[in-house]
Amino acid sequence: MALAQTAKEQELEARVAQLERMVEQLLAQQQQTATTVAETRAEVTEVRSAQAGTAPADGKPRIQTTPIMTAANAGTTFSYGGNIKFDTMVTDTSDGRIADGSAGRLFYLPSAIPVGGPGADGGDAYTDQHAQFSRFWFSADHVTEGGQKVKAYIEADMFGGGSNALLGNETATNTYGVALRHAYVSWNEWLAGQTWSNFMDVAALPEAVDFVGPTDGTIFVRQAQLRYTKGPWSVSIENPQTTVTPYLAAGARFNTGDNVLPDLTARWTTKGDWGHFSVAGLLRQFKWLDETATGAAVSVSGRFNMGPSDDIRYAVNAGSGIGRYLAFGLGSDVVVDASGDLDALDGYGAFVAWRHAYTPKLRSNLMYSRAEFDNDKAITGFGVTEAAHSFHANLIYSPFPKLDVGAELIFGQRFLEDDREGDLTRLHTHIKYTF
Repeated sequence: MALAQTAKEQELEARVAQLERMVEQLLAQQQQTATTVAETRAEVTEVRSAQAGTAPADGKPRIQTTPIMTAANAGTTFSYGGNIKFDTMVTDTSDGRIADGSAGRLFYLPSAIPVGGPGADGGDAYTDQHAQFSRFWFSADHVTEGGQKVKAYIEADMFGGGSNALLGNETATNTYGVALRHAYVSWNEWLAGQTWSNFMDVAALPEAVDFVGPTDGTIFVRQAQLRYTKGPWSVSIENPQTTVTPYLAAGARFNTGDNVLPDLTARWTTKGDWGHFSVAGLLRQFKWLDETATGAAVSVSGRFNMGPSDDIRYAVNAGSGIGRYLAFGLGSDVVVDASGDLDALDGYGAFVAWRHAYTPKLRSNLMYSRAEFDNDKAITGFGVTEAAHSFHANLIYSPFPKLDVGAELIFGQRFLEDDREGDLTRLHTHIKYTF
């Protein structure tokens, strides 16, 4: 009995030992599996981070794990955008054709409307296509630890003309040069660089298929400046330039950069759910050789919302020596009188536009624009522009956001002081995708 009991105990002890070894093996396998899973997860995380960038605390996506702007301040946000714009224009002019390759063939330019003598004939209509107003921009934004905001912005389009005498034309490759639009840095309330003139109310411009639309009565200038903005007020000193018409228009109008003092502007703007209203002033010095003159102008503009589907946009501009700022320089800043003195030329311009949205995808704009100049015919002669005006009606469809397909009918006229006038009729279409 004693021997049998001992054998049984030995068998039990052997089975217990075997079970203990099995448990140890299972635990070892489990630990190895857990280690393998952890390593695999780490590898997957590393791969995903390398491919898509690790999302930082601010939640903004990154396109790479290392800084994209290695020379910028740490934490600088980089952004990029632009648009592709394809334009087609069929133009009919009453008094001769607009010169091929000139700006007036690419967008509505009142000063380019031909005005001929008796019997002048524009011939058949002519068609132009281009993508020169496609553009791109880069922006770098930074906020310091003290909360100061710094921004660098640069924008360009392809409206720089041909970059090669052989290729820069419509014969083969349609090569065009990059043209600078904006290049500035802003620091809190300060801005330094090239951008829209402070005398120009960009927010009041109507939606047009044409590059500008109601060009005749529009203030439109981009130039270098130093600007300060505080609340509704902004003031700036801007690049001076004087356009001069010789006595009795004995020669072509020309520009001079002899100015000593910069152009000075000031603007006040108020806004709300109803839209916005703005008043701007401009003071200028004109200089050519040793002759000087001064000028001043005022602009009143804004947008009034009449409901969720309609708004009215407008501008009224008037002043002495306003020529360079109005309608792409339709009129001159100054004229030279018989004694060689400079006389500032008075000019006036205005536009009004009604925008109506039929659906979230379909909208239209009706516009009228006009500019006039008080020429002293004893000084300027009779061959200078007295006035220009235009009517615009467009329809724009957006099948999905950021894609616009539009058509605009334009009728414009330019009048000379000798009562001659020339007409332009144009159908302008575009396809534009903004990204």
